[in-house]
Amino acid sequence: MAKTAVALIIWLCIALPAFAVQSEKQASKPVRPAWSELTPAQQQVLAPLVTDWNSMDAVRRKKWVSIANRYPKMKPAEQQLLHKRMKDWAALTPDQREAARNRYKELNKLTPEQRRSMSKQWQEYRRSLAKPETTFDPPVGEPIAPAETPAPAPAAER
Repeated sequence: MAKTAVALIIWLCIALPAFAVQSEKQASKPVRPAWSELTPAQQQVLAPLVTDWNSMDAVRRKKWVSIANRYPKMKPAEQQLLHKRMKDWAALTPDQREAARNRYKELNKLTPEQRRSMSKQWQEYRRSLAKPETTFDPPVGEPIAPAETPAPAPAAER
C-alpha cells in the first residue's frame, strides 16, 4: 500500500508538469481567424463584433465568418436585421449573454407544439406593446370657452 502511494506521488510529480506545459501551449496558440486575417468585406459585416473578436473561441469565430460569407446573398431587410441583432448582442454584458445562451438551449428542448404556443404568446405580447392599453377620448358636450383676460387699465387710472 505504501509503495502504491509513493508510486502515485512520483507519477503525479512527473505527469502534472507535463500536462501544465501542454495546456500552456494550447492556451498560447492563437485562435483563428484573427481579425486581421478577415477580408475587408468580412470585417465590414462583422464590425459590431470587433471588440469581442479576440475573446471568442474558434467555434464562434467560424460561425460568424460563415454568416459574413452568406451576407452578400441576403436581402437588404435581412442584412439590416442581422446588423441590429449583432449590435444588440455586442451591447450585452457577459452575464446577459450567458443567460441568453441558456434560454436558447432551454427553448430548443421544447416540442414543436410548445414552440408554436410560445411564439403565439410572444406575438400577442409584442402586439400589446404596439398599441396603447388606454385611449384618451375627449369629453362629449359643449366645448369650454377659453378664459377671458381682463383688458389693461387705461393710463389715467394708474
